[in-house]
Amino acid sequence: MEEIAKNQIPIVILCGGRGTRLKEETEVIPKPLVKIGDKPVLWHIMKIYKTYGFSKFILPVGYKGEKIKEYFYNYPVFQNDFTIKLCDFSKKEINLHNPKVDDWEVTIVDTGLEAMTGARLKKLERFINTDLFMLTYGDGVSNVDLDQLLNYHLEKGKMATVTGVRPPARFGELKIDGDNVASFQEKPQVATGFINGGFFVMKKDIFKSLPDKESLSLEGDVLPQIAAKGELSVFRHDGYWQCMDTLRDVEFLNEEWREGKAPWKIWQ
Repeated sequence: MEEIAKNQIPIVILCGGRGTRLKEETEVIPKPLVKIGDKPVLWHIMKIYKTYGFSKFILPVGYKGEKIKEYFYNYPVFQNDFTIKLCDFSKKEINLHNPKVDDWEVTIVDTGLEAMTGARLKKLERFINTDLFMLTYGDGVSNVDLDQLLNYHLEKGKMATVTGVRPPARFGELKIDGDNVASFQEKPQVATGFINGGFFVMKKDIFKSLPDKESLSLEGDVLPQIAAKGELSVFRHDGYWQCMDTLRDVEFLNEEWREGKAPWKIWQ
C-alpha cells in the first residue's frame, strides 16, 4: 500500500440518520448538529481528527441534510464577528473580524432520506481516491489515539479495523458497605465486553463487496460478512468514549463540557 499523507486520507462521517431518539432536537436539525456547548457534536468530532492531522472530510447526508450544507457554506460567518455594508447588499461585501477558520476540506454528498449506513458508504465510492479511508459516526466522541489506530490497521493488513470500546453504564454505580454507600460513580465504564465504537479504518477495496442497494446496512450486512472472512480486526480502546444517542446523553456531554471535564477535547 502506498504511503499517504494524513491530510489526504478521507474521513467519512456518517450524517444521514433521523436520530429518532432525540426527537425533541432533531425535529428541527439533524443529529450531527445537536450542540455540545455552542458547537455541534459534528464539529467536536472533526476537531478530534484535525488534532491528529486529518483534515479531509466527506459527509454523507440525508435527513435534513440541507442544514449541514448551510452550516458549512456559511461556516466562516458562523465562526466570526463580521461587518456587512447593507447599503449595497447586492455586492454582499462582508469583512470578517477574525478571518482565520479551521483548515478543513469538506465534501458533502446527499445520499438520500432512506439509505442505510452501508448504502450511504457505497454512494461515496467515487470520492475515495486513496487506498484507505477512515470512517465514524456523526454522534460519538472519544479520546481514541487515531495515530495508533491507523498504525494498528496497517500492521494487521485486514480489510477493515473497528475501534472496540467499553461503553459507560447507563446509570450511576453504587458500591455498598453494609448500610452505607462506600463510593458512587456516575456512568462508570462497563468492565467486560467491547462494542462497536466507530472510528474505523478501511481499505478502499471494501467497495468491491458492497452491493448498490438502499437497504445495505454497514452494521447488519457489511461488517458481519467481512468478520466471517477474518478480515475485520479490532483496535481496543479502554479510554473515554461516549455517544449522543438520547437526551440524557446530550445533557451529560454538555455538563462535562461546561465543567471543563471533556476528555475528548484534545485540541488547544
